[in-house]
Amino acid sequence: MKRLITYMFILALFFLLVACVSSNNSTSNEEANDSQNDTPTETEQEETQSDEEEPVELTYWYWADNSEYSNLMQDIITEFNETNDKGITVIGEEYPWDGGGYSETLFTAAMGGGGPDVAAFKLTSTPLFSANNLLANLDGYIDSWEDKDDIEENLYDIMKTASGTDSLYVMPWNTQVLYMYYRPSIFEEAGIEVPSTYEELLAAIEQTTLDTNGDGNTDVYGFGMRGATGGQEPWGSFIHARGGDFEDMTSEEAIQGMQDFIDIYENGYAPPSATTDGFNEIIANFKSGRTAMTVHHTGSSAEMVETFGDDVSAFAFPEGIGQWTSMGDTNNVIFESTEHKEAAFEWVSYLATGKGQEDWTIATGNVPVSTRVQEMDHFQNDEFMKASIEGVPFAGILPIKDTTTEWISTVWPNTTASALLGDITAEEAMQQLHESLHEE
Repeated sequence: MKRLITYMFILALFFLLVACVSSNNSTSNEEANDSQNDTPTETEQEETQSDEEEPVELTYWYWADNSEYSNLMQDIITEFNETNDKGITVIGEEYPWDGGGYSETLFTAAMGGGGPDVAAFKLTSTPLFSANNLLANLDGYIDSWEDKDDIEENLYDIMKTASGTDSLYVMPWNTQVLYMYYRPSIFEEAGIEVPSTYEELLAAIEQTTLDTNGDGNTDVYGFGMRGATGGQEPWGSFIHARGGDFEDMTSEEAIQGMQDFIDIYENGYAPPSATTDGFNEIIANFKSGRTAMTVHHTGSSAEMVETFGDDVSAFAFPEGIGQWTSMGDTNNVIFESTEHKEAAFEWVSYLATGKGQEDWTIATGNVPVSTRVQEMDHFQNDEFMKASIEGVPFAGILPIKDTTTEWISTVWPNTTASALLGDITAEEAMQQLHESLHEE
């Protein structure tokens, strides 16, 4: 009996020991499993890495002036998509410019939450978009951008001025810069050189006003003045050359610039039709030989060369007390709503200083914003491009205000015509122009 009890005691003790060992092994295995779960498996690492490098798609809105430019943009997009090493795919969506309706369509879409990540843009729209907090602030991206200094500082200043802040919300892309066309043969006949100062320009306008056949009538007018809509751009160069500006058009300097403009007309150095001459008229007058000089940009250079061959050239509007020329613009913006701002900056910087800048400006004839591209032979061997590039550091735009459109289309041409015809003085004209633009 005692043997049986002893045997049962030993058997119970054995099962107890087995249970303890099993429990310890179970706990050890659970801890090991927990430890393994804390360290990602190879598969999990691959999945995490895949998430970090997940391809990014950007929607880009733009307009194109013709089918050639439309195809060009799609080619640029394709090349960017194939060559960038960051997994970025740009999807280009073209919209018509529609006389500026593009900007309204873009604004409506952005306000409704259905706009693109990135879009081609005009500076005149900046106040509206920035006031509604639609545009991404680019300061941080540009400050750390290796190509920052490849763009003329003046262009950044223009972008800031457009927003009314000290920050950048618009990325430069391409420009049109006004310069002075002139006829070398007429300059030679007048015995003068290309003017290098504002005073020399005023003298050249007088000296190239010629009676070529001695009949007492003017056959060539020194300056093809634009008095109709659009004429405020070349006119602005005269105002600034005297030291004036658009912020205070009632200053003595600004009034003197207007007086110079009036004197050119009153002295017969511009065609009698100048008060109503628009773009078509100043180009036709220059091409017919009726004027020795007129102001425009590279958009008309091909037809000038076709008309005159080597007997046409250009120079930047010369410096006086101040210096200014008008700049047309097409830029890009990144929307605050996009979740891919870094990828978006890769795209707009490619258009600003990369291969996209080269391809677009070479094909369209627009002036590059990249100094590297400006230095390419294609641009340096083109005298009209060189005159444009020379004007970039002092180029500018009119103040962007609620009144600007009406001022350009109606107030400036009507007021200037009255001044040219002697109905009002230069001082009265500048007072009216200032009050209308600045609503005083």
